[in-house]
Amino acid sequence: MKMLIKDFAELCSVSVRTLHYYDEIGLLEPSFADRYTGYRYYDEKSLLRMQEIMFYRELDFPLKSIKEILSSPDYNKKQALTEQKKLLIMKKERLERLISSIDSAEKGKIIMKAFDNSEFEKYKNEAKERWGNTDAYKENQEKTKGYSKNDFDALGEGMERIMGEFSLCMKKSFAPESEEAQSLVRNLQKYITDNFYTCTKEILAGLGQMYVLDERFKNNIDRHGDGTAQFISDAVAFYCR
Repeated sequence: MKMLIKDFAELCSVSVRTLHYYDEIGLLEPSFADRYTGYRYYDEKSLLRMQEIMFYRELDFPLKSIKEILSSPDYNKKQALTEQKKLLIMKKERLERLISSIDSAEKGKIIMKAFDNSEFEKYKNEAKERWGNTDAYKENQEKTKGYSKNDFDALGEGMERIMGEFSLCMKKSFAPESEEAQSLVRNLQKYITDNFYTCTKEILAGLGQMYVLDERFKNNIDRHGDGTAQFISDAVAFYCR
């Protein structure tokens, strides 16, 4: 089986741009690229890899973590599929509880237990510990192991402030390559390094692209102003060039 990138993208329900990005970050490379035409081709092995990626995306794993997991020499695909299945079943059961709670809420009942997601998160974190065997993941686990909920909330607020500063920079009509924007990129890189893991230029470049390619990140960042995610992505790309 050999498919052009357009056909492969359609089969996997993703955009060609997403596949280009996956190739850039080394998450999913084409099986073959014609050096004369530049056409990229994908095969059955590519499809199996994409399936694994999509399972992890359904469980809200960031692309960086997925790449690290799949690249780990200790990665056990069979065990991972078993754990992914359990996590997806737990996610399905929680959604069913929430739907049932809506029915109860319509009758005037209050059922808060349906919002409890602790069991899912606990199992997910345990699975990530088994899968995540890279230096970056270990560094993140070590650095954040003592963080409390208040600590994580404060860090989240700090990240929101940085995103807000990027938005203000954009609204003042500064260009992504301006010193004002580049200073904010350096602040972002330092903030991640100081609080989570060493944010190399390679990692930062991947984050910058993810801010526009991942709809969840894009929509969240654009709450500060339409176009903020793209502005940050462009500023990061210039910084990491």
